[in-house]
Amino acid sequence: GGDQAMKRIAILLLLINSLSYCFAQQCSTAASNRIDCYPEGNVTPQNCQQRGCCWLPDQSENLQGIPWCFFPENFGYTASNFVKSGDTLTATLKNNQAGPYGADVTILSLQVQMMEDTVRIKITDAQQPRWEVPWVVVDEAHSSSYQPTASDYTVSWTESPFGIAITRLSTGSVIWNTTLGGFIYEDQFLQISTTIPQGVSIYGIGEHVEPILQDLQYNTQTGFACDQGTPTGGTNLYGNHPFFLGVESDGNAYGGFLLNSNAMEVVLQPRSITYRTLGGIFDFYVFVGKSPANVVEQYTNVIGRSFMPPYWSLGFHLCRWGYGTLNATETVVETMREYQIPQDVQWNDIDYMDRWLDFTLDPKNFPQPKMAAFLDKLHANGQHYVMITDPGISNEQGPGNYAPYDQGIKAKIFINGSDGAAYVGQVWPGKTVFPDFFHPESHQWWKNQVAQFHTQLAFDGLWIDMNEPSNFIDSNCNASKTKTGFNPNYPPYLPHIARGYMDAKTVCMNSVQYPTIHYNVHNMYGLSEARATMAALKEVRGKRTIVISRSTFPSSGRHGGHWLGDNASSWPDLYYSIPGMLNMNMFGVSLVGADICGFGGPDTTQELCTRWMQLGAFYPFSRNHNAIGKKGQEPYVWGNTTAGYMRDALLIRYSILPYMYTLFYESHVFGRTVVRPLVFEYPRDINVRAIDKQFLVGSSFLVSPVLTEGATSVAAYFPEDVWYDFRTGGLQKSGNVILDAPISYIPLHIRGGIILPRQGPALTTTASRLNPYNLVVALKNGDAMGTLYLDDGESLDSISKSVYNLIKYTATGSSNGSSGTLSSLVAQWTYNANLPQLEAVTIYGVSKTQSSGSVVVNGVAVNSFTYNAQTQVLTIDRLNLSMRSAFSLKWSI
Repeated sequence: GGDQAMKRIAILLLLINSLSYCFAQQCSTAASNRIDCYPEGNVTPQNCQQRGCCWLPDQSENLQGIPWCFFPENFGYTASNFVKSGDTLTATLKNNQAGPYGADVTILSLQVQMMEDTVRIKITDAQQPRWEVPWVVVDEAHSSSYQPTASDYTVSWTESPFGIAITRLSTGSVIWNTTLGGFIYEDQFLQISTTIPQGVSIYGIGEHVEPILQDLQYNTQTGFACDQGTPTGGTNLYGNHPFFLGVESDGNAYGGFLLNSNAMEVVLQPRSITYRTLGGIFDFYVFVGKSPANVVEQYTNVIGRSFMPPYWSLGFHLCRWGYGTLNATETVVETMREYQIPQDVQWNDIDYMDRWLDFTLDPKNFPQPKMAAFLDKLHANGQHYVMITDPGISNEQGPGNYAPYDQGIKAKIFINGSDGAAYVGQVWPGKTVFPDFFHPESHQWWKNQVAQFHTQLAFDGLWIDMNEPSNFIDSNCNASKTKTGFNPNYPPYLPHIARGYMDAKTVCMNSVQYPTIHYNVHNMYGLSEARATMAALKEVRGKRTIVISRSTFPSSGRHGGHWLGDNASSWPDLYYSIPGMLNMNMFGVSLVGADICGFGGPDTTQELCTRWMQLGAFYPFSRNHNAIGKKGQEPYVWGNTTAGYMRDALLIRYSILPYMYTLFYESHVFGRTVVRPLVFEYPRDINVRAIDKQFLVGSSFLVSPVLTEGATSVAAYFPEDVWYDFRTGGLQKSGNVILDAPISYIPLHIRGGIILPRQGPALTTTASRLNPYNLVVALKNGDAMGTLYLDDGESLDSISKSVYNLIKYTATGSSNGSSGTLSSLVAQWTYNANLPQLEAVTIYGVSKTQSSGSVVVNGVAVNSFTYNAQTQVLTIDRLNLSMRSAFSLKWSI
């Protein structure tokens, strides 16, 4: 009736007014170009237009998350004074209008630095300094200059509204273009958007628990270090990594990295990415690619390559919170050996401490003399020991009773509150203060604590937890909740962070650290502790070590590894561990894994733990960890049969450790990933874009785990290529395949074209390193190649001092593999150890074309070979070849 007619007229008038306003404000009606002008929500037409923004409601579009209130296309800055000098472009930027939250920076300085495959875009306050991230800077010495004839990009710009565009010359694809509206540069709110190519797949932006392929339907990813378990979605977790990888529809790849340590969020839209951060500057690196691997190499060239771990750290680790006593810990190690299950490292959680105080031992349950004897026994067995430590230092023990606090107060290295006294929070031991690892005296203080404790207990690595930093209580920051003026605890815009306020369960944002306030460096706290810890351990031990940190930031991989946090014993968390470790490898943190069998939540089950042990056997960092109060989940707790399933998977891991160790060498030297999604190797295959239930170890070892309760098969996808069953060598067809996977078995495959070095497995890496080597040669059209890196596994400077061996293997032959030659080239041999010999070679993909075959090694015929006609596998054993000497092996079957 009349009411309905009046409503329709009102809606029509509102739409006419909105369109008229939009026309005046240069509002684009294209949904893909809309940048949200009211991200805090609860927007109305009136408060939208008060901000000078466009209002265009559309109920159908709202269902997709498209903003009704969005910035005009001309909202931003105007550029002038462009000067191009060599590889550098500079300009001055002036804002056109006030931003939404106040304290605009009206004049900005632009500097664009062009390198061979990377463009750095730095936008700073032209009139006064602002916070900039230390340490993590591009190494100019290793960055080649831009060469118009060699570099596959060009940079262009617009003056009004200001924007920078980067175009790939070989395809014409615009991979970066910031001429969208909504460029804002205020004291506590910075925002800029860039377009993304049509059909691009976006990966990265962490740390979050979600599938590897990012959702582009107005998906907000928050970056603010937080101790809150592992909820799914874009909510902020332990670390922040504002790096993305884009794979275009044609398979070319590029990437973007924002070097900024403030709280932030990244909004992914169908045709754009929007960055919002609460401080600092805009310092972008755009990586031109053009393969996914190239992009990660270019990114890690900026932030630094992943550290080279000791060989023993690639073995199996076992831990739980709640062993309770040294006797219980010793029993675990002894039982693992009784069941003949490989184990390299035993860990202890906080229950080893005296009243949860760092650098102490519980005198009753973990007495120092017996602990020292236990570690001596571990070391004699070729095993190692790692323990936990937290940053919170107790301040309640009284003067002279707790050296870490007394010495820290004397050195003045603790974070201070706004009142100038050491900031006090509460963690495990009660009231605590927090080291300021930015302070120049803090590293020496921390090293002193590590060194003193190491004299009591010769531990081999440290696990640094609670370093977001975590605080059991909400901070009392003595701060006004008004959002006017500079307020670090209650900024004018709050990202979509967990718990809804900045100082929840952490340190006050206005706390004072050496270079600045905590507000600016909160996301870097874990990195700052990892730097100090790795430096201390290297000096104290004089050998390679591991630091496993919960909170991470770009460049953390230079100083240690990461576990994926407090997951749950659940099937979904089993799956999410795969995209988690794949993302971390993209972020330059190669030594990474999840708590195998799950940490929190309900008790694990026999089936879940079996499947998780099978998957976890191929994590870069393989550790089973359990929470206090839960049933045991050590590999032996369900008896011999289940222990055998888990043992089998671990023995395969130990057999391919020479291959994995070589991958870590390549990660450290070249910036490559140790584990990677299929899209890295097959970027032009659209079918692999979202695959994260399978993954590759290196380029060629494919793992297809069971991730569903009750399943005895796996729906797998094999890109068009040559694939073999890793165990049998039988040919595996490409495409979508259902693989048998009984509870005893995890499907493993190897890609044709690779030569994979192996070694006989053992219960420790110390023992396995003494076993003979063998090679798996997986032919593709008769050819294959591979590399083996060898060193002593523990010296600090094996690579920088060039004390290592590098062997390159090549196989060439007929396209059907019936004949060929396998040869080795010793590219370097400066690690002069008495190494085991090469005992056997197994060649996959050998067709039989004659009644009798032959194998000739270094000109001498041998008969120690067998051929399986069904699987087309040729095995040559009893070779006993020196690894140091080049060899030639010819076959004709």
